[in-house]
Amino acid sequence: MLTQRDQPADLGEAPVTLPTVGTNLTDLNLKKKRITVRELGGCMGPIWHSFYADCSSLIFVVDSANITQIASSCIQLLSVLSAEPLHGASVLVLFNKRDLPCTMTLMEMKSLFRIDDIIATAPQSITTLEVSARSGQGLKEVLSWLDSLT
Repeated sequence: MLTQRDQPADLGEAPVTLPTVGTNLTDLNLKKKRITVRELGGCMGPIWHSFYADCSSLIFVVDSANITQIASSCIQLLSVLSAEPLHGASVLVLFNKRDLPCTMTLMEMKSLFRIDDIIATAPQSITTLEVSARSGQGLKEVLSWLDSLT
């Protein structure tokens, strides 16, 4: 979830990547603005709705290497997209862990998610990207997407 705040912190070096179990709050300084990123782990799904009111943009991360969770990730995405407070939000869907040899292709992931159908019917503007949190692949594109938000 993304909201704007006044006092951003220096991020320094990227931390070791670990699954988000609870919630993390990070401020980013981009070229045009300051953005607060509220990271909510998948296990926090039942309370995500309590953060929707202050959310102007959403980054939804999918673990491309965990085939057993694809269906539940898609259901979670559909639930988020259907929430009334998020109908005006910009949405970025990240297919993560693209650096691992066991991941499906982007075409396979999009097909399983039926992402083209979701994009065609959702009230939000939706962008998709392939990324690797570990290697940094796609990070520049994510930062460009964040910086392009108004």
